[in-house]
Amino acid sequence: MNLNEQRILVTGGSGFLGSHVCEELQTRGLSPGLGVGTYQASCSAGFDLTDPEDCEFLFRKVQPHLVIHCAAFCGGIGANQKSPARMYRNNVLMNANVFDAAVKCHTQKIVALGSVCAYPKDTPAPFKEEDIWNGYPEETNAAYGVAKRAMLTQCHAYRQEFGLNAVYLIPTNLYGPRDCFRVDTSHVIPALIRKIFEARDSGAKSIEIWGTGKATREFLYVEDAAKAIVDAAEEYDDAAPLNLGGGEEITIEDLASQLAAIIGYQGFLNRDISKPDGQPRRFLDCSRARSAIRFDPKVKLSDGLPKTVEWYAKECGYVWPKPEPQPEPSPEPPPEPKVVHVSEEIDLEEVEL
Repeated sequence: MNLNEQRILVTGGSGFLGSHVCEELQTRGLSPGLGVGTYQASCSAGFDLTDPEDCEFLFRKVQPHLVIHCAAFCGGIGANQKSPARMYRNNVLMNANVFDAAVKCHTQKIVALGSVCAYPKDTPAPFKEEDIWNGYPEETNAAYGVAKRAMLTQCHAYRQEFGLNAVYLIPTNLYGPRDCFRVDTSHVIPALIRKIFEARDSGAKSIEIWGTGKATREFLYVEDAAKAIVDAAEEYDDAAPLNLGGGEEITIEDLASQLAAIIGYQGFLNRDISKPDGQPRRFLDCSRARSAIRFDPKVKLSDGLPKTVEWYAKECGYVWPKPEPQPEPSPEPPPEPKVVHVSEEIDLEEVEL
């Protein structure tokens, strides 16, 4: 698909992932607008995709040939535990409305963004795409995971019945500039960055890490994800899903230690085992994506974490890097006493008796 000949709609285009997808489209010569060779970014403030009429109005306005469906109602473990019904309902409604509107408006292709949360809890690592149906998702994010997994079935069904070219991508945990750093909804990296900065500057002697710290995660820098998504929009037309991972597996404990070192926090990292770990391991097999779209993420975690920390520090006015403590100046040495040298030989003639 030649993107410069398409009208493109990016749902969730003002959000974390969607905004980077829009920037990637710009690097390929597209501009915001409603004509051929343009993209339109939708946001929840302008259109409610859970409302079928609102969603259809958006599609009729844009008349997209291609939809990159980034919009989602999501959050970290805490948000998933607090609002599982909203996680399920809002995502299922959003996805159903987007696909229905696409069919009504003769959209040619949808790139649908799934989630690593859709995989079963005990999937052997590295996760292969065919493993996605081999069990139930991890309980703390099951509602979100099932809603995202259902969209894969939706892709197949709409492809079969309506001829809609619907492709499905499964990104691992994303991170990077413009991530959500809110206390109640953030994922693990932004949550830790915020917590560590606050502890550093308040002088707190320790912070809490949820769970045992032994669970592992894989992270993909958001710019690498955006490039892969646009590559798939341009080049991939198969029904089989594609994993998108960062290629590095790390424990939450090691992640927190790395962030503390980057930010300059020297307090204790206490594990709160009353809180859940979530899925025990997350690590994706991306061989299919490497073959299909030459997927090759460039930003390693050791480079992406400082970039994310730097962005957050600038946004929130934190000093970073933390200035090195200057050694106190040494006290001035006392002046040396004046020594009068007296000759041992005394001239008796000069002495008055």
